[in-house]
Amino acid sequence: MNEDEFRVSEYDCNTDLYPLSRREFLQSISSGIIIFFAVGEASTAKGQSRGKKRPDFNAYLRIGEDGRVACFTGKVELGQGAMTSLAQTLADELDVPLESVDMVMGDTALCPYDAGTWGSQTTPRFGPVLRAAGAEARAVLVGLAAVRLKVPKDRLDVKDGVVFDKTQKRRKVTYAQLAKGKRIERRLEQKPQVKAVSELNIIGKPHNRIDALEHVTGKARFTGDIRVAGMVYAKVLRPPAHGAKLKSLDTSAVDKIEGAQVVRDGDLIAVLHKNPDVAEKALTKIKAEYDVPEARFDDKSVFDYFVDNAGDGKVTQKGGNLESGQKLAKEVVEETYLNGYVSHATIETHSALAQFEGNNLTVWASTQTPFRLPQQIAGELGIPAENIRVIAPFVGGGFGGKIYNGQAVQAAKLAKIAKRPVQLVWTRADEFFYDAFRPAAVVKIKSGFTNSGKIVLWDYSIYGMGSRGAQLFYDVPHHRTTVSRKLRNGDGMHLFATGAWRAPDNSTNSFARESHIDIMAVKAKMDPLEFRLNNVTDERMRRVLKAGADRFGWTPAKKAPSGRGFGIACGSDINVPVVLFAEVKVDERTGKVQVKRVVCAQDLGLVINPEGVSLQVEGGVTMGLGYALTEEVHFKGGRILDLSFGTYKLPRFSWAPQVETVLIKADDSDAKGCGEPPIICVGGVIANAVYDATGARLFQIPMTPERVRQALASRAQHEVLTT
Repeated sequence: MNEDEFRVSEYDCNTDLYPLSRREFLQSISSGIIIFFAVGEASTAKGQSRGKKRPDFNAYLRIGEDGRVACFTGKVELGQGAMTSLAQTLADELDVPLESVDMVMGDTALCPYDAGTWGSQTTPRFGPVLRAAGAEARAVLVGLAAVRLKVPKDRLDVKDGVVFDKTQKRRKVTYAQLAKGKRIERRLEQKPQVKAVSELNIIGKPHNRIDALEHVTGKARFTGDIRVAGMVYAKVLRPPAHGAKLKSLDTSAVDKIEGAQVVRDGDLIAVLHKNPDVAEKALTKIKAEYDVPEARFDDKSVFDYFVDNAGDGKVTQKGGNLESGQKLAKEVVEETYLNGYVSHATIETHSALAQFEGNNLTVWASTQTPFRLPQQIAGELGIPAENIRVIAPFVGGGFGGKIYNGQAVQAAKLAKIAKRPVQLVWTRADEFFYDAFRPAAVVKIKSGFTNSGKIVLWDYSIYGMGSRGAQLFYDVPHHRTTVSRKLRNGDGMHLFATGAWRAPDNSTNSFARESHIDIMAVKAKMDPLEFRLNNVTDERMRRVLKAGADRFGWTPAKKAPSGRGFGIACGSDINVPVVLFAEVKVDERTGKVQVKRVVCAQDLGLVINPEGVSLQVEGGVTMGLGYALTEEVHFKGGRILDLSFGTYKLPRFSWAPQVETVLIKADDSDAKGCGEPPIICVGGVIANAVYDATGARLFQIPMTPERVRQALASRAQHEVLTT
């Protein structure tokens, strides 16, 4: 096995290239410096198939005889740049060029176990241990060089993979020469000394994505791009509604289509054909009748249904006494905030290719959890999980939606029955039906503040989702947060699957909280920035607020609303304080909101790749425009009414505002993830800016033109009644 083979393995679809298990693969490496290391609890967690303890590592790196460095990790590249930032981290500590680092990711045959790529945890959890492993490898190599060059280690330095004598720079040896003919294994037991910030050369510097060329030239392969011999395409029969039961099925018309095959496994019904368009056409020939349950609610009545039928809530945060807080308050404010279901709407729909070879199964899948998938398939098909290899190529967006792997389980079932490789790419309609949505939710807030603008009461009730993002960073002595996620009869509130969606629950909670904070600021006759600073003592949040305000050019208005269309919203996610400032323009005739400018300020600690962060911020803000302005799933009972982007409205290029990124310099703090924080405040900042522009307050997102017009009409009616 040569280095070129192992470098491209992540994207190669030839199963003959790596017929070995990971253990056999490791044994087959005859030479090189190998550092094994663990992230999290890999050393104590149970194995995914046999109930045994996993090896005491869940990632490793290798310096080969050609001097190239490879890092093997179960993490997956979802399009957010982890492949590049992790390579930067490793290259800096090893003192090698970034171009010499290869990331081998998301292959269960080659990479050690990893729980999954989610929650913006790759940078804060995996990054520091990878730095330590790089430092360990560097120390091993310097030790070998000291023996080779016959000089003390403290006289040696490294640059671009070359160890040299600082007093006689011509005396040198390369990493490749040191690795040649040797096999040295080390396990990272204790973190070695990593570089000081002042010594870093690659970390903290902007770098283009190392996979950029593959993407812009079309060479990057996603699951749907992979082909294997004898492969057929599958199209699945989608029920008309969630909860529908099949009454009758007639597939006789499909028999007349040459090469078409109908496959059924319980409720899973699919048509297979060597051409995807023929499979799609054949699917329309199936006649199926279903019993559809009566609708309990739809996208308009869902919120009342949640509140009216909620069971006992769970208190997740509490302090002081609510009655005492109400007595202290000069004014009490009560409002209700609504947010509908939202799709992940990834560019790449869920896809998978399943191929059996004897008793072994290889699955290529668009997944955030490659190591979870063998367990799922094993449970469904009754085959040993250790016989299943999962390869996650490039994934075209996940946002929490590609954790569950439904399409891959379907493909594996179909391949087993058909006895040939099956590729299943969900259509956009399939995606809207089978994907888990961000849950709809209701947030009720009762708050109070004093004459000096201090918040003293905060009673926060959530219906339909969790409390991520509801934790207070404002200083409120008397507060309570209650979460209700089940009905009175104990059933779940939702009719279809819901789950993680980029910073789960936080966008809704931040919209509700920051809208309410703005309402209190207006009633207290205080500037929104001043009101927030008056109620926040956390220094990180204060620094972010002030830095964002400086970049935006925030100045207090003489009155509220000011007509300028300015808004502020603060939030916190995964230990990252974030503040958005925005300027909007509202067409009061049409109700259309145009976001002109957004400033996003964050404290991310040590920033690995500033260029990558800027791209993450721009992506998060742009995606946030969707849930803030147009995106919501329409449904009636279990029937999903949005099955294409014709009715489910995504942000357009013409909507894109000027986006500016402000990063607090905090190099002495650990690096934080930035995939999720920028999106959480988009709804809140736009709602507050719309109020500042027009005096109309939106209590439900998305803020569609129709809802904006309704809010404007309510404002006008209120003005008439009060004059």
